[in-house]
Amino acid sequence: MSAQAKVYQIFSDKLFAICLKYSRNYQDAEDILQDSFLTIFKKIDTYKNKGSFEGWLKRITINTALQKYREKTTLEIVEEVPDEENQENEQAENLKDDALDLDVLLNLIQQLPDKYRLVFNLYVLDNYSHKEIAELLNISEGTSKSNLSRARAILKQKVVNYQAK
Repeated sequence: MSAQAKVYQIFSDKLFAICLKYSRNYQDAEDILQDSFLTIFKKIDTYKNKGSFEGWLKRITINTALQKYREKTTLEIVEEVPDEENQENEQAENLKDDALDLDVLLNLIQQLPDKYRLVFNLYVLDNYSHKEIAELLNISEGTSKSNLSRARAILKQKVVNYQAK
């Protein structure tokens, strides 16, 4: 088995999960994964053994997903929310029900509008700072914070609606 085949076999499931977070559907996620591996194999010689190899792969996959998103659409800028309002909203939006199935939660996240889903995933699931998100998406830090706050509010309502069923 070639080294490329081994890398694919070992990391494809983890990277595909990332692709699903940043895409609207399974087919888009497959396209992102394929493009990610093409980039990975093209740039494998640039990995300098600094940090984890898996982290390097994840960053390429996330960047590929964001690039695909940029190719399809322009990111809509929303008004910024003052920091005090953001902090109050973030505290109020914490989800309290840990019993929600992970697959259901990920599905609800995928239903978020693109501008909110991207910021939510980068901040909450992938631990990017608002500064990093702003640079990646070419938006201000305030817009990143605002989009996160709105994503949490929408997600909270989706969870409430789902649980009411």
